[in-house]
Amino acid sequence: MLSPVTAAGTRCARALDAESLPAVVRDHLLERAGREPISGYVYDASVAASRARMLRAALPPWATLLFAVKSNGHAPVLRALLAEGGVDGLEVASAHEARLAATLLPAGAPLAAAGPAKHPQLLGELLDAGVTVLHAESELELRRISVAAQERGVRAAVALRVNPAEVAVTGTLAMGGRSSAFGIPEPDVPAAIEHALGLPGIDLVGFHMHAVSGNRDARAHAAYVGWVLDWSLETARTRGVDLRWVDAGGGLGVSYDGSPELDLAVLAEELDRLQPPAGVEVVLEPGRWLVNSCGWYAAEVVDIKDSYGQTFVIVRGGIGGYALPGTEDFPFPVAVLPREEWAGPGPRPERRTTAVTVSGELCTPEDVLVRDVVMERVRVGDLLVFPQAGAYGHEFALNAFLGHPVATRHVLAGTPVPGALSSPA
Repeated sequence: MLSPVTAAGTRCARALDAESLPAVVRDHLLERAGREPISGYVYDASVAASRARMLRAALPPWATLLFAVKSNGHAPVLRALLAEGGVDGLEVASAHEARLAATLLPAGAPLAAAGPAKHPQLLGELLDAGVTVLHAESELELRRISVAAQERGVRAAVALRVNPAEVAVTGTLAMGGRSSAFGIPEPDVPAAIEHALGLPGIDLVGFHMHAVSGNRDARAHAAYVGWVLDWSLETARTRGVDLRWVDAGGGLGVSYDGSPELDLAVLAEELDRLQPPAGVEVVLEPGRWLVNSCGWYAAEVVDIKDSYGQTFVIVRGGIGGYALPGTEDFPFPVAVLPREEWAGPGPRPERRTTAVTVSGELCTPEDVLVRDVVMERVRVGDLLVFPQAGAYGHEFALNAFLGHPVATRHVLAGTPVPGALSSPA
């Protein structure tokens, strides 16, 4: 947990002690640092598998649990999530993710596809990859899906993504209940249903509402799922839809700053009160909650310097390796992992009990990971390690700008995943 302190008149946060990191992560990083420059991720696949089993066990039997591949698309992590007792299937948002998912999923496992700007080529690639349900974002997209399906001699199972007029749950990011590029505005849904029912390549199976991300109020989230189910049942009844699929999205939040976590027991208790009718598959598709705690991002300190009263600790990678901290309005947790090796030249720069800004190697002032974090001691050559970096890390990074080496990804050895599926590397 980051503890607030006051330094130089600024409300700051204190860096974590290196001992807060798992010993196996520390040992792995220090061993690698002696051989190569460090900007990359370490994953513990057993943590991902454990989180998936924990959530799957908490959900009612009627719930289908998908994992949003956009949050972590590393194949070993996906295999861990898909191990026995874990997630039931995957949700993808690109042809690349769909092809990857197809190599990992067992026969018959659900594979949903969502996201805006699904152009004709992408829609064809999604169908070819075996996507079981396509979430449609507009009437034009419905027509494109119908054409692509007819070209392949099939009817595509489609759910309309709905942007509800009001959303009673809050989180760190809202995609519904407001103007948005995502989904069909609720007042326009009747016309979209009528349009979909008239298209020869479309089998309209239901609705998708992913309206919020980062919600940690379990009771409110369960109520939201119930509202999505009720809305879908009523809309299907009045509009003549053979309802078979209701996707309430993901949105389960995690805590980075020590504030209360989502109460899984309360979520389970509240969801268990819902009773979907037979034949209706109710889908939840979290990403971050499942994989956040299975990853660590590490970056080697390259330089330390002062500029007009502010101290900068400059690392390899930065937002080119891990961009997520710059998108949030609180400091992400970070630990200093000391390294004793120093080859010079000259004296080794260091700072003690100093509030610092951690910046990266890109030629832009936007390349900042955290600001105003007090570090008891930091030296050039040490490693800064960000825990809770298993979600929206490698996949979300600005890794093309300047062409620096892309952040590496390593899965810890010695953490086998019981019941993991056998699949290609």
